[in-house]
Amino acid sequence: MIKICFIITKLELGGAQKVALYTSENINKKEFDDFLVTGKGGILDAATVEKFKVYQSASFVREISLLKDLKALWYIYSILKMEKPDIVHTHSSKAGILGRIAAKLAGVKVIVHTVHGYSFNETQNPLKKYLYVYLEKFCSLFSNRLIVVAREDIQKGIKYKIAKESKFELIRAGIDTGYYKNYVPDKSFRKSLGLNKDAKIIMTIGPFKPQKNLKDFIRAAKIVCKANSSAVFLIAGDGEQRKDLEMLISELGLRDKIMLLGWRNDIAELLYASDIFVLTSLWEGLPRAGVEAMCCGKPVVANAVDGLKELILEGKNGFQIKPHDYKDTANKIIFLLKNENVRIEMGIAAKESIGQEYDIYYMVKQQEELYKQLFISFCQ
Repeated sequence: MIKICFIITKLELGGAQKVALYTSENINKKEFDDFLVTGKGGILDAATVEKFKVYQSASFVREISLLKDLKALWYIYSILKMEKPDIVHTHSSKAGILGRIAAKLAGVKVIVHTVHGYSFNETQNPLKKYLYVYLEKFCSLFSNRLIVVAREDIQKGIKYKIAKESKFELIRAGIDTGYYKNYVPDKSFRKSLGLNKDAKIIMTIGPFKPQKNLKDFIRAAKIVCKANSSAVFLIAGDGEQRKDLEMLISELGLRDKIMLLGWRNDIAELLYASDIFVLTSLWEGLPRAGVEAMCCGKPVVANAVDGLKELILEGKNGFQIKPHDYKDTANKIIFLLKNENVRIEMGIAAKESIGQEYDIYYMVKQQEELYKQLFISFCQ
């Protein structure tokens, strides 16, 4: 039996967390034994501890803190020395750095990291950006494989000399495509949100943090609402920028037009109730929310970054927007609201464009095959 340790920084409702937890839950238990190492304070802590073998450290946090990072590194190293896994698989940037270093020091033979979007991006100041580039290069030296969720991340990895192309493996961050495509929505759901049947709903999903750039979503909403009085905007998520977003909503006079829903477990209902899905992210790996929306037959208006450029076929299943051009985001939303037939046709095309490679069951199978291949190559 192959023993695997999954390492993730914090158990939030994010794509990286869902991939790690779903893999842990659905991996073939006759062939694999697994456990998790993570930080504390995530919304999924209680549920995860009930279902999985989990080690948690309060020092394992997303923010950079030399003292906490050293404590977290020692904690991860200690767990790995005690559990002696054959494979360590890290997810997210901080976990990827600390987890891979700890695994190397602990003598783990196979180290795998999934890039859910790199820790560096074009919005950072050069010093911070190239510090992250160096750390990614350093950690890749003792990574047996780098899983990417988008082809764009292979090209970016080669461009910044993170690793040679042969070290990368494309495995999409899957969702349960069948569940979303075949979901039967509650016809009265809009009423539960206090919305009538004539409301035109524009939705986004994500944590309230700089990466998701939700202020541009709100600015675009202001323009759209001037052009279409029936438009209503929904944001499912929460996080550190909540007060800033509430302030901007109030300043723009949109308190009756934008609903901050918090974290939700009824995403399929929300998506089927919506008309258009929008993502204003500044960087992404492969946003699960975008794939979920497309499976629900919604056209996507999104910033042309990373994996989104592979998901969206311009003018066919959605529109690609230059980052920070919220006026163009608004114009595309207005166009889709005015042209119902186009909106419906794009939604159908969006649903049809999501194939097996985006399915979470297929993702687990691909990972299992990779684990076995690497185990045979490096552990026996």
